[in-house]
Amino acid sequence: MFGKKASEIFYINERSRTASEELAQVLKYCILQTHREFCEVVFLCIGSDRITGDSLGPLIGHRLTAYRGLGFYVYGTLDDPVHALNLSDRLQMIRRRHPEGLVVAIDASLGSRRHQGYITVGCGPIRPGAGAGKNLPEVGDVFITGIVNISGSFEQLLLQTTRLSTVFHMAEAITQGILIGFQTLGAAALTAAALPADSTSSAG
Repeated sequence: MFGKKASEIFYINERSRTASEELAQVLKYCILQTHREFCEVVFLCIGSDRITGDSLGPLIGHRLTAYRGLGFYVYGTLDDPVHALNLSDRLQMIRRRHPEGLVVAIDASLGSRRHQGYITVGCGPIRPGAGAGKNLPEVGDVFITGIVNISGSFEQLLLQTTRLSTVFHMAEAITQGILIGFQTLGAAALTAAALPADSTSSAG
Protein backbone atom coordinates (compact mmCIF):
# COMPACT_ATOMS: atom_id res chain seq x y z
CA MET A 1 0.00 0.00 0.00
CA PHE A 2 1.74 3.21 1.11
CA GLY A 3 4.86 3.64 3.16
CA LYS A 4 5.07 5.83 6.25
CA LYS A 5 7.97 7.57 7.95
CA ALA A 6 8.15 8.88 11.50
CA SER A 7 7.86 12.46 10.24
CA GLU A 8 4.37 11.75 8.84
CA ILE A 9 5.39 11.58 5.20
CA PHE A 10 3.65 8.93 3.13
CA TYR A 11 5.12 7.47 -0.06
CA ILE A 12 2.77 6.21 -2.77
CA ASN A 13 4.02 4.47 -5.91
CA GLU A 14 2.43 6.26 -8.85
CA ARG A 15 2.66 3.03 -10.88
CA SER A 16 0.41 1.19 -8.43
CA ARG A 17 -3.10 0.49 -9.73
CA THR A 18 -4.47 1.84 -6.45
CA ALA A 19 -2.29 4.95 -6.26
CA SER A 20 -5.17 7.41 -6.53
CA GLU A 21 -7.26 5.59 -3.93
CA GLU A 22 -4.30 5.51 -1.55
CA LEU A 23 -3.71 9.21 -2.05
CA ALA A 24 -7.36 9.98 -1.28
CA GLN A 25 -7.13 8.04 1.98
CA VAL A 26 -3.86 9.63 3.08
CA LEU A 27 -5.04 13.12 2.13
CA LYS A 28 -8.05 12.71 4.43
CA TYR A 29 -5.78 11.48 7.22
CA CYS A 30 -3.46 14.47 6.88
CA ILE A 31 -6.36 16.93 6.81
CA LEU A 32 -7.64 15.42 10.05
CA GLN A 33 -4.18 15.68 11.57
CA THR A 34 -4.06 19.46 11.12
CA HIS A 35 -6.42 19.79 14.11
CA ARG A 36 -7.49 23.25 13.07
CA GLU A 37 -10.75 24.87 12.10
CA PHE A 38 -11.27 25.79 8.47
CA CYS A 39 -14.22 26.51 6.22
CA GLU A 40 -12.68 25.89 2.80
CA VAL A 41 -9.84 24.04 1.11
CA VAL A 42 -7.35 25.76 -1.18
CA PHE A 43 -5.09 23.83 -3.55
CA LEU A 44 -1.91 25.81 -4.25
CA CYS A 45 -0.30 24.18 -7.28
CA ILE A 46 3.26 25.44 -7.59
CA GLY A 47 5.52 25.26 -10.63
CA SER A 48 6.34 26.62 -14.06
CA ASP A 49 4.85 25.53 -17.35
CA ARG A 50 8.15 26.48 -19.02
CA ILE A 51 10.11 23.61 -17.43
CA THR A 52 8.92 20.06 -18.03
CA GLY A 53 9.84 18.65 -14.63
CA ASP A 54 8.42 21.68 -12.83
CA SER A 55 5.07 21.60 -14.64
CA LEU A 56 3.48 19.02 -12.31
CA GLY A 57 1.72 21.65 -10.20
CA PRO A 58 0.31 23.67 -13.12
CA LEU A 59 -0.91 20.47 -14.82
CA ILE A 60 -2.76 19.40 -11.68
CA GLY A 61 -4.18 22.89 -11.18
CA HIS A 62 -5.37 22.93 -14.80
CA ARG A 63 -7.21 19.62 -14.31
CA LEU A 64 -8.68 20.59 -10.94
CA THR A 65 -10.22 23.83 -12.18
CA ALA A 66 -12.86 21.81 -14.03
CA TYR A 67 -14.06 20.37 -10.70
CA ARG A 68 -14.16 23.43 -8.46
CA GLY A 69 -17.88 22.81 -8.00
CA LEU A 70 -16.88 20.12 -5.52
CA GLY A 71 -16.11 22.89 -3.05
CA PHE A 72 -12.42 23.77 -3.27
CA TYR A 73 -10.35 26.63 -4.68
CA VAL A 74 -7.39 26.30 -7.04
CA TYR A 75 -4.40 28.59 -7.58
CA GLY A 76 -1.64 27.75 -10.07
CA THR A 77 -2.60 26.53 -13.54
CA LEU A 78 -1.03 26.27 -16.98
CA ASP A 79 -2.56 29.62 -17.92
CA ASP A 80 -1.77 31.32 -14.60
CA PRO A 81 1.11 29.49 -12.86
CA VAL A 82 2.37 30.17 -9.33
CA HIS A 83 6.17 30.08 -9.31
CA ALA A 84 9.23 31.53 -7.61
CA LEU A 85 8.68 35.03 -9.00
CA ASN A 86 5.10 35.48 -7.78
CA LEU A 87 4.75 33.01 -4.90
CA SER A 88 4.99 35.58 -2.10
CA ASP A 89 2.37 37.82 -3.71
CA ARG A 90 0.01 34.89 -4.29
CA LEU A 91 0.37 33.76 -0.69
CA GLN A 92 -0.64 37.21 0.53
CA MET A 93 -3.64 37.17 -1.81
CA ILE A 94 -4.70 33.71 -0.60
CA ARG A 95 -4.48 34.82 3.04
CA ARG A 96 -6.71 37.81 2.25
CA ARG A 97 -9.26 35.83 0.26
CA HIS A 98 -9.26 32.67 2.38
CA PRO A 99 -8.35 33.64 5.97
CA GLU A 100 -9.95 30.43 7.26
CA GLY A 101 -8.83 28.22 4.39
CA LEU A 102 -6.77 25.06 4.70
CA VAL A 103 -4.00 25.13 2.08
CA VAL A 104 -2.83 21.97 0.33
CA ALA A 105 0.49 22.76 -1.38
CA ILE A 106 1.34 20.74 -4.50
CA ASP A 107 4.76 20.76 -6.14
CA ALA A 108 7.27 18.66 -8.06
CA SER A 109 10.39 17.45 -6.28
CA LEU A 110 13.62 15.54 -6.77
CA GLY A 111 14.51 12.53 -4.65
CA SER A 112 16.45 9.31 -4.35
CA ARG A 113 16.58 6.81 -7.18
CA ARG A 114 14.42 4.32 -5.28
CA HIS A 115 11.70 6.93 -4.76
CA GLN A 116 11.67 8.29 -8.31
CA GLY A 117 8.08 8.09 -9.55
CA TYR A 118 6.61 8.20 -6.05
CA ILE A 119 4.05 10.65 -4.70
CA THR A 120 4.59 11.98 -1.19
CA VAL A 121 1.83 13.29 1.07
CA GLY A 122 2.39 14.78 4.48
CA CYS A 123 1.29 17.10 7.26
CA GLY A 124 2.74 20.58 7.50
CA PRO A 125 4.36 22.94 5.00
CA ILE A 126 6.91 22.48 2.25
CA ARG A 127 9.58 24.89 1.04
CA PRO A 128 9.31 25.12 -2.76
CA GLY A 129 12.55 25.30 -4.71
CA ALA A 130 14.70 24.14 -1.80
CA GLY A 131 16.28 21.42 -3.94
CA ALA A 132 17.30 24.03 -6.51
CA GLY A 133 18.77 26.38 -3.91
CA LYS A 134 15.90 28.89 -3.97
CA ASN A 135 14.98 30.77 -0.80
CA LEU A 136 11.17 30.75 -0.88
CA PRO A 137 8.64 30.85 1.97
CA GLU A 138 7.17 27.68 3.44
CA VAL A 139 3.65 26.98 2.22
CA GLY A 140 0.77 24.69 3.05
CA ASP A 141 -0.97 23.01 5.96
CA VAL A 142 -0.74 19.72 4.04
CA PHE A 143 1.47 18.91 1.06
CA ILE A 144 1.50 16.65 -1.97
CA THR A 145 4.67 16.32 -4.02
CA GLY A 146 5.65 14.20 -6.98
CA ILE A 147 9.24 12.95 -7.21
CA VAL A 148 9.76 13.43 -10.93
CA ASN A 149 13.52 12.84 -11.13
CA ILE A 150 16.65 11.95 -9.15
CA SER A 151 18.25 14.63 -7.00
CA GLY A 152 21.87 15.54 -7.55
CA SER A 153 23.96 18.19 -9.22
CA PHE A 154 22.45 20.59 -11.75
CA GLU A 155 18.90 20.31 -10.41
CA GLN A 156 17.58 22.82 -12.93
CA LEU A 157 18.93 20.73 -15.81
CA LEU A 158 17.36 17.60 -14.33
CA LEU A 159 13.98 19.32 -14.22
CA GLN A 160 14.38 20.57 -17.78
CA THR A 161 15.18 17.09 -19.10
CA THR A 162 12.50 15.22 -17.15
CA ARG A 163 10.20 13.26 -19.44
CA LEU A 164 6.80 14.81 -20.03
CA SER A 165 5.17 11.38 -19.82
CA THR A 166 6.47 10.98 -16.26
CA VAL A 167 5.00 14.30 -15.18
CA PHE A 168 1.73 13.75 -17.06
CA HIS A 169 0.99 10.34 -15.56
CA MET A 170 1.87 11.55 -12.08
CA ALA A 171 -0.37 14.59 -12.50
CA GLU A 172 -3.24 12.32 -13.54
CA ALA A 173 -2.79 10.04 -10.53
CA ILE A 174 -2.65 12.96 -8.10
CA THR A 175 -5.64 14.71 -9.66
CA GLN A 176 -7.73 11.55 -9.53
CA GLY A 177 -6.72 10.97 -5.92
CA ILE A 178 -7.87 14.45 -4.95
CA LEU A 179 -11.16 14.03 -6.81
CA ILE A 180 -11.81 10.60 -5.29
CA GLY A 181 -11.18 12.04 -1.86
CA PHE A 182 -13.69 14.83 -2.31
CA GLN A 183 -16.30 12.74 -4.08
CA THR A 184 -16.24 9.83 -1.64
CA LEU A 185 -15.63 11.76 1.57
CA GLY A 186 -17.47 14.92 0.62
CA ALA A 187 -18.82 17.31 3.18
CA ALA A 188 -18.66 14.71 5.96
CA ALA A 189 -14.86 14.53 5.78
CA LEU A 190 -14.49 18.31 5.72
CA THR A 191 -16.89 18.70 8.64
CA ALA A 192 -14.94 16.13 10.67
CA ALA A 193 -11.67 17.82 9.82
CA ALA A 194 -13.01 21.18 10.99
CA LEU A 195 -14.08 19.88 14.42
CA PRO A 196 -11.90 20.51 17.50
CA ALA A 197 -9.02 18.06 17.93
CA ASP A 198 -10.68 16.18 20.78
CA SER A 199 -13.75 15.50 18.65
CA THR A 200 -11.93 13.72 15.82
CA SER A 201 -10.39 10.34 15.38
CA SER A 202 -7.56 9.36 13.06
CA ALA A 203 -8.49 7.95 9.68
CA GLY A 204 -7.21 4.54 8.80
